[in-house]
Amino acid sequence: MAEVWNWQLNRTMQYHYDEVRPRRQAAAVFDTNKCIGCQTCTMACKTTWTSGHGQEYMLWNNVETKPWGSYPLAWDVKALQLLGPQHWDGDTYTGDTIFEAAPEDKRALGYAPSDIEFAYPNRGEDEVNVSITREKYHLKMPHDMWFFYLPRVCNHCTYPACLESCSRQSIYKRPEDGVVLVDQDRCRGYRVCYEACPYKKIFYNHTTKVAEKCVFCYPALEQGIQPRCMRSCIGKIRSFGYVSTPDEARDDNPIDFLVHVRKVALPLYPQFGLEPNVYYIPPIHVDSDPFLTMLFGPGARRAIDTYVAAMEGDDRELLAALLLAVSSDRIMTRFSVDDDMVSGYTDDGERAVHMPIRVPNVERSPFDPDLNVYRLNTT
Repeated sequence: MAEVWNWQLNRTMQYHYDEVRPRRQAAAVFDTNKCIGCQTCTMACKTTWTSGHGQEYMLWNNVETKPWGSYPLAWDVKALQLLGPQHWDGDTYTGDTIFEAAPEDKRALGYAPSDIEFAYPNRGEDEVNVSITREKYHLKMPHDMWFFYLPRVCNHCTYPACLESCSRQSIYKRPEDGVVLVDQDRCRGYRVCYEACPYKKIFYNHTTKVAEKCVFCYPALEQGIQPRCMRSCIGKIRSFGYVSTPDEARDDNPIDFLVHVRKVALPLYPQFGLEPNVYYIPPIHVDSDPFLTMLFGPGARRAIDTYVAAMEGDDRELLAALLLAVSSDRIMTRFSVDDDMVSGYTDDGERAVHMPIRVPNVERSPFDPDLNVYRLNTT
């Protein structure tokens, strides 16, 4: 086992291979406060990538309702139970990762879901955290009763458990953008990757007998275009680009800005140790800090406070970075703020987006004397 640096844990950890990072790492930020659970991303991915034989049950992209929803069934509950107690000392994770807690005959701690556990992709949808039959049902902030939507794709981890566990070395991480892919000519369908991935985002095709997974729409990335699920998002919750390590983060990189500078975007279950590269802005209406810490690490409450302050105040840079989400099909790797305008730029320096940070509201008189009519909408 090698000692590698995991910046999300703020410590070194054990991993089967030496630390080798790609030239740049494809990454995404999902704002859970904007997701409406419409499943447009799910269907966009489904019709693009998994409409073939043996792929019927595959959802490379899915949207779960937390706290009770999951696909496959109870994937996170089972992974957390296997790992046992997880502890943080400030921003440093002091518990074991799935690599450090693995039994001697395994490279990673994991379990293989049964086929039936993939049969209920909408289990727990729109279910609140407590029973709505309670007597004190009332609305307040933060909510007593809450749920939120959690969109999920493959995290294209820096330390993928699927890659580490594959004895055939059929899974690899592209050096140009960090996308994790399966060489299906080498794959023999042993399904150890299927067992090792704690996020359960690698699938087994019962027809072709090989593993399949989200490919981050890499043919689009090569053309400077965002993945299909990102650009189809109705709620504009998704930002896509490239993330750096903390010591190389750039203030003008939208993803770096959200992850490293303002620190409002956090990884999902960082304690697993994979250093995932899909990040989430935690939901502001959830009043359960232990639950959010379990999901996103110890920075969850700090991220919420920063996000709320930007919405209520005048943090133009943070608002600008968030506004770039799905504002163009093209991948933007740099942004700038000029007065009340934000501009997003592609790799070649071309401006893809130029728009106001806040759209002004104009209040009109209810009565239009020119048309001699009353307006029903006066804003």
